[in-house]
Amino acid sequence: MADNASSALFVLGDAAVDPRRLDLGVVGMTLELNGEIAATGAGAAALGHPANAVAWLANTLGRLEVPLKAGEVILSGSLSTMLPVKAGDNLRISIGGIGSAGVRFV
Repeated sequence: MADNASSALFVLGDAAVDPRRLDLGVVGMTLELNGEIAATGAGAAALGHPANAVAWLANTLGRLEVPLKAGEVILSGSLSTMLPVKAGDNLRISIGGIGSAGVRFV
């Protein structure tokens, strides 16, 4: 946890989503690989609720006297297992109430 090993890169959209308008613990996620559903998940996969992961981070950094700064991006954890990909693969993620993104590996 908190190792940044699986999220060296990430995508941010241009539209902000107010997390108070969603129940992030039950928000569903679908991951498609080459047009087929390869994984599904929910916000509960992140320590029961993404807010729990953020609280853990804030508390741990507080004990270390390292502040969180306004504007920092916090990734609360994966909602499913990781998938192996290869050149030519297309990956698309959709998260209910938040949006979707896709990538083609070359």
